[in-house]
Amino acid sequence: MGHWPIFLFVESVVQRDPLSLETLLRPVVEGLGLELWGLDYQASKGHARLCIYIDHADGISIDRCARVSEQVSAVLDVEDPIKLPYTLEVSSPGVDRPLFNREQLLRYQGCEVRIRMEWPVQGQRHFTGTVADVDAEQVTIALKQERVALPLDAIASARLIPKRA
Repeated sequence: MGHWPIFLFVESVVQRDPLSLETLLRPVVEGLGLELWGLDYQASKGHARLCIYIDHADGISIDRCARVSEQVSAVLDVEDPIKLPYTLEVSSPGVDRPLFNREQLLRYQGCEVRIRMEWPVQGQRHFTGTVADVDAEQVTIALKQERVALPLDAIASARLIPKRA
């Protein structure tokens, strides 16, 4: 007896995938002289939220956030990639910044992070430790008693833990 594949057809609320949202919005943010730190897109019943994190060596001001919001809104109005009513937020990543990719984890090697996994690794989904090493496929974090290698593609979220004064 064979196994039949199961297909789910779900109407997409984003015409493009989130990486395409990033591809669409990165030139807008960089054109204003800022770094696109990352995007957080969440959709629920009948509404969506798009948070754009921006960064700059001189810091992020309310004026910078307003300029990005204005420019991004214009692009989103023209391109119409989000098919639900949505809220747009523009923010600094802050001192407890979310980490969205391998390069950001590398930048904070030696710093403490909190990582939530998509699935359990060594029986757990939540890890807090120091970024010890990052390669193409995994981040190794040093815990109190051991080091744990976490697959990059299984990370649901990662956030920097600010240093205490």
